[in-house]
Amino acid sequence: MQGRDKIPVWMGKEARIAGRPDRLVRFEKAAKEIARAILMNRPKESGGGCRPVIVEGIRDEKAVRALGFTGPVEKVNRGWDRSRLIAYLHKTYAEEEINEGPRVILLMDWDRTGGRLQTSIKDRLMALDVKVDEGLRNTLLRTLKPEGRTVESLLPHASALEPLVQGFLSEM
Repeated sequence: MQGRDKIPVWMGKEARIAGRPDRLVRFEKAAKEIARAILMNRPKESGGGCRPVIVEGIRDEKAVRALGFTGPVEKVNRGWDRSRLIAYLHKTYAEEEINEGPRVILLMDWDRTGGRLQTSIKDRLMALDVKVDEGLRNTLLRTLKPEGRTVESLLPHASALEPLVQGFLSEM
């Protein structure tokens, strides 16, 4: 404890700059899930599963690219209605030969609007027998909520996450 205020030592100026004490643990959990999703997203030529990551918009795509995703990234906000988007995703990704597992990685923001989009798109794709991977969003929602509530809020943290992600990728 410090002084009369009885503020714990970890709440000093240095700690506020470094972030919460559990930040490294949370970033490691997030990086492990990001690395798993990157492997699923990579093009087949690179040994990946070529599963698209579906995000809300252009800034979200920039954020996932900064995190290391090299495969297809599809945007929800492209001027299409929801039915046309679902038909496009089904035609483009559900009909190709994939051994097993989810066909798409759904990564909407973890705010109210993103949650509604996530549920709506997931339900519509699953009604067409398209398996959806929500693991990345669920992990980021739990681990990186203090850093932001959107996918684009990950962009400033990409430089801190990238070495952790590369470490997990080299182990996989």
